[in-house]
Amino acid sequence: MNTVLSRVEIVLPCILLYLLFAASPAVAHKVNVFAYAEGGRLMVETYFADGKPVENAKIAVLSSDGRKLLEGTAAKDGTASFPVPAKDDLTIEVDASLGHKASFMLRKDDL
Repeated sequence: MNTVLSRVEIVLPCILLYLLFAASPAVAHKVNVFAYAEGGRLMVETYFADGKPVENAKIAVLSSDGRKLLEGTAAKDGTASFPVPAKDDLTIEVDASLGHKASFMLRKDDL
């Protein structure tokens, strides 16, 4: 019985550690996006869950009916700015490649 118990005591923590570290890369690559209007400019900030900026991410600004109004690329610090295209609800979509995407809704009341 001691042999079985000692194997469980060794194997269980190893499995738990594996699951903990195996999940970390997926969380680290989650893309976050935040946008706001300031001085007639639409300011966009993109970053991964670990805080690292998403440089060179493709950014699209869509109208409330889904039309693409603007597009651009995030700078090295994960930011971009555009002139405010319309006093309308806007959706900001970020594509950081490899399937890492995020979007943010900016209401016309916040422009």
